[in-house]
Amino acid sequence: MSKNKIQSFEDLIVWQEGHKLIISVYKITNNFPQSEVYGLTNQIRRSAVSVTSNIAEGFGRKGYKEKLQFYYLSLGSISELRNQILIARDIGYLSKEDFDMILGQINSTHKLLNLFISKTKTFLTS
Repeated sequence: MSKNKIQSFEDLIVWQEGHKLIISVYKITNNFPQSEVYGLTNQIRRSAVSVTSNIAEGFGRKGYKEKLQFYYLSLGSISELRNQILIARDIGYLSKEDFDMILGQINSTHKLLNLFISKTKTFLTS
């Protein structure tokens, strides 16, 4: 199997998983109360979108230090999203099934992001 050269941020597995996470977040938050549309629903969606937006912006930067700044922002956004999902669960907005599914995606994306950051750091020392 040949390795394909990464041409854009969409080729990154971490971005692809983050994108799947966004789709899931939008689907589950559609069931939140209408009163939360400008509250928790909006915050959760913005955090999820911020994960891939910062990956994309970092990918477009030239220097590795600059790239890492955006990847770290993405890491902060995924932690923020995890916190908000816990809140949604605790106030009864998420079923156990939806919570487990979305938390699994958050954890998977978080792990990939940490690996991606570690790999990017190696280019600073080479």
